[in-house]
Amino acid sequence: MGRLDRRVALVTGGGNGLGAATARRLAQDGAAVVVADVQEDAAAAVAAEIVATGGRSNVIHLDATSEADNAAAVELAWSSFGGLDVVVTAAGVSRAGYRSGDAASGRAYASNVIANLSTPWVPFLELTPAEFNEVLDINLTGTLLAVQASARSMIAAGRGGSIITIASIMARSNTGPVPYNVSKAGVWMLTKVAARVLAPTGIRVNAIGPGYVETNMTSMIAEYPEEYREAFMRQIPMGRLGRPEEIAATASFLASDDSSYFTGELLHPDGGYFTD
Repeated sequence: MGRLDRRVALVTGGGNGLGAATARRLAQDGAAVVVADVQEDAAAAVAAEIVATGGRSNVIHLDATSEADNAAAVELAWSSFGGLDVVVTAAGVSRAGYRSGDAASGRAYASNVIANLSTPWVPFLELTPAEFNEVLDINLTGTLLAVQASARSMIAAGRGGSIITIASIMARSNTGPVPYNVSKAGVWMLTKVAARVLAPTGIRVNAIGPGYVETNMTSMIAEYPEEYREAFMRQIPMGRLGRPEEIAATASFLASDDSSYFTGELLHPDGGYFTD
């Protein structure tokens, strides 16, 4: 028996990266999984993998910034599998205009980072409100909408649940892209507030703050000059990037009864990046 048998999970951003790895892991541990993503074809491929290996899964298009889409994803969990017990909010972007798998955009972004290493104030001063808000709308407001929609459902069902948000080590960092860091710091605080207000209903809310992980979001690191890449890797005591499956294992723990006394926590699978 899996530790998530008879549970139903919803993973936003489940078509790629950490979300896809998490959807697979929750299914492996016994949960029925709704895979929701703005890239519906990618989400469908993940759901097909789950079904092909004997699991249960369904798929839905989800724009993280749409209240209606988040409500529809929750409703699909109920109509397909009869409930909703676990939600992982993995939908997110690293920068304005980011699209998963867009290698050209990643190269352009890496070039801009390198060009401004000695003048970090330049990208800060050139940041537009539109760019700032695009990232916050997806990463922070999108998380809020998913938490609200799932909590309403869980409270109505009266059986509690586990909501897992995806923050980042950048929530605690003063270096890096401003919109991303601010959005992930917001996710962290949203998690803490939601955990406190939802605790009486039996809903646990925790965050995962991954370090640098091998996904499309971090693929631009390969574009950095060797000297910069080496300096970058020295920040990680374990000397390597994380694997999506390692973050997914953390999500499975938080989804399960093994973490039944955890709420309002931020767990850092980060290879030792933060050791304070």
